[in-house]
Order: sequence, then C-alpha cells, then structure tokens
Amino acid sequence: MAGPTIVFRLDMSYDGAGFHGYARQPGLRTVQGELEQALSRVLGGISFTTEAAGRTDAGVHARQQVVAVSWEGGPGEPPAPSRLAGSLSKLLAPEITVFRAALAPAGFSARFDAVRRTYRYRILNREFPDPLRRHIAWHVKHPLEVEAMNQAVGHLRGEHDFASFCRRAEGRSTVRTVESAVWSSRPDDMLRFEISASAFCHQMVRSITAWSVEVGRGRRPPESTPAVLAAQDRAASAGAAPPQGLTLWQVDY
Repeated sequence: MAGPTIVFRLDMSYDGAGFHGYARQPGLRTVQGELEQALSRVLGGISFTTEAAGRTDAGVHARQQVVAVSWEGGPGEPPAPSRLAGSLSKLLAPEITVFRAALAPAGFSARFDAVRRTYRYRILNREFPDPLRRHIAWHVKHPLEVEAMNQAVGHLRGEHDFASFCRRAEGRSTVRTVESAVWSSRPDDMLRFEISASAFCHQMVRSITAWSVEVGRGRRPPESTPAVLAAQDRAASAGAAPPQGLTLWQVDY
C-alpha cells in the first residue's frame, strides 16, 4: 500500500559537453535520462518522477542544478540522503555529480519554488583559441570593450518583454525581470557575464551575450539596446552565442 509522497531535493553539477541538453529526448543522451537511469538502480525499481529547476541546452553546463525526485512512499524507510547522493554520484561520474541530497517538504517544486536563477557565460578574448578551454568558453578573437558591454546590458535590468532575445514558444510570455547583469574581465584573458533573474526564456542568456559581443566589437552602440527590446523581434538582435560558454551557476529558493 502506498504511503505519503516522499520528495528528495538533489543538488547536482554537470559537464554538458557530452549531452544533448538536460531534458530527456528519445534516442539521445541527456542529463535527465542518465540521472533517471541511475535513480532506477538506486531506488530498486520504485516508480518516481523528476522535476528540474530549469532545462539547459546541448553543451550547456551546470554548477548547481536542482532536481526534485518524488514517489509514493511504501513500506520501509526511504534511503538516507547521504547514501543517495553517494550512490548516484558513483554511477554518474565523472560528468555528473550529485553533491547534496536532502528530504524536502511534500509539494516541493524545484521549478516553481525557485526565486532566482543565476547564469554565467565565459568568453576567451584573445587572438588564439585555447584547446583546454574549448568546452567551457566561447573564443572571440576581436578585442571587446567591456565598458560598452556593461552599458548595453544595463538597459536590460528590470521588467521587459525579451522577445528580441528569446526563442518564442507558442502561448508563452517572454516578459521577464532581470535583477542584475554584469560583465567583468578576468586575469586569464577571460570575460565573464553574470546575470540573475527569477526566470529566463529559451536562449535568453546566449542571445544577450551575442548582443553584448556586437556592442563590444563596436558594431552596434550600447544606447541602441532599448530599441532592440522595443522591436520584440529576434531579427533585431544578434542571434545566440555558442552553448559551451554558458553555465547554470546557482538556483535560490
């Protein structure tokens, strides 16, 4: 006889280079598919469902992805969280690590209970690429003006319709509220973009990054950013940056 619903919160990180994104897809290797296979082994065939804080595209990484695992409890005790995290990490290594597992309140939603998501994007800004960083950064050989890039993303803070920076999905709003967005230069030829919002629409961070690079190269003035927003048309922006530079950095509840 089924008992009350048991929910575990898993905090995990992964190298997305070898996956076709987070979400399960028939015939393709995905983070969700690998995680659910491992859960089936650890939980001994118990029927369960999973829900993630957000879906990442093919090639995108995560420092902190949060997944809720729910199932109808039966006889006996649920596995100890520390054992669950260790067993899953052993099965999923080296590309995926579950670094924390904890019992969550019934009804916990990894997606809808999140109040903030933070992404980071890395650009290697120098003449020659680096083979050792090809999976974690976008190589842009042209010099980029960070001050102009910051002026551009400054126009994106607050609530706006980001249709010019999102892949449209039928019936879904593209209105989002950006809390912070900052470019910074690092000592290893890297530029880092960090952006936080309660939620993002599809390819929003990569599209903002591509626009920032257009501005940083001097091809578009930063003060044209409000007009791009107002156009509500992807053709007005600059496409999307490559996926490998993007990392889901943190999810707050």
